[in-house]
Amino acid sequence: MSCCGGSKSCAPANPPANGVAARQGHQDIKDSVVQYYGQSLQSTNDLRTSACKTCKAPPPEVKALMKLLPQEIVDKYYGCGTPLPSGISGLRVLDLGSGTGRDCYVAAQLVGEQGFVTGIDMTDGQLAVANKHLESFNRDVCKYSKPNMKFIKGEIENLTAAGIPDESQDLVISNCVINLSPDKAATLREVYRVLAPGGEMYFSDIYCDRRLPQELRTHPVLLGECLGGALYVNDFIRLARKAGFMDPRVLEQSAVDVNDPELREILGEARFFSITYRLFKLPDRLEDLCEDYGQVAVYKGTLPGHTHSYALDDHHKFVKNKPMLVCGNTAAMVGESWLRPHFAVTGDRSVHYGQFDCSSGPLASVKGDDGAGGCSSGACC
Repeated sequence: MSCCGGSKSCAPANPPANGVAARQGHQDIKDSVVQYYGQSLQSTNDLRTSACKTCKAPPPEVKALMKLLPQEIVDKYYGCGTPLPSGISGLRVLDLGSGTGRDCYVAAQLVGEQGFVTGIDMTDGQLAVANKHLESFNRDVCKYSKPNMKFIKGEIENLTAAGIPDESQDLVISNCVINLSPDKAATLREVYRVLAPGGEMYFSDIYCDRRLPQELRTHPVLLGECLGGALYVNDFIRLARKAGFMDPRVLEQSAVDVNDPELREILGEARFFSITYRLFKLPDRLEDLCEDYGQVAVYKGTLPGHTHSYALDDHHKFVKNKPMLVCGNTAAMVGESWLRPHFAVTGDRSVHYGQFDCSSGPLASVKGDDGAGGCSSGACC
């Protein structure tokens, strides 16, 4: 991959102290992001790093759907991944920082006429493009009787103000936008609030192998290129768990290239990575460590595009019809979330056998080509 996210509706790492200074710091960051994505960037050709360019090809089924999108929406896409899981027909989807709506337009096709997609962004220019093609796309391309998506203006740190009710979403996606938020903790809390039990946040973003100093976190170009706001991986895991997402899972990751000499000099030895995370909302079902209850999960082979196997994350690959011993957390993720129809889980939590041995799987850590780094992805690693 090597890459940042679909649009921009927010803004970087740790906010200033508190009170008036904090609010002003947040607003300055948001203004900088709006300026960069609303005026400075005209297309992906204007980017100075690979952070906001999706370098890994999307799955074939998603790639086919992308060919149906209006060219204007594609041209103004700034993404670091493809946060669009398969098998989401009928689900309610919320896209944080939807921008011109590329991921929303694809998701609208994946959820079908019975599902619904909401995109939220704070940049007027991006929203104008997204809304411009909405009705004609739903009518002429999707052949739906009525639109199954909408775009609203708002900030991802305050989904309440944007009118998103509690437990109203089955899936929250985001494509390299969380790094732009000046209050990531608030954003994660809001996501947890709006997700229905068994729902999931499935998103791609940029992370760093260290905590960046304040002058880099407020640098306008680094902010816009999704580097200034990149969280130190371990800090992100701490925030996710505090919000209620006890076992963050890495699906895939890759290094970000910073080839611009000026930016490379400013950043020094800091290294960046595009990571796709999965955060499940399973209250009272997920633990901070992997525990063994003797549970077994079997994948039915029913998810579109995953006929023979399915990767829950970077170290849990389920082969169709093959029983797999799993920890309690993994059993809950595949057996009690929106994935439930596609898995059969046997066993419960009535008997505990101690800590689950995850050592056979690869360590989901942030590493570069030279093997540097080593940040745990979550509980089951």
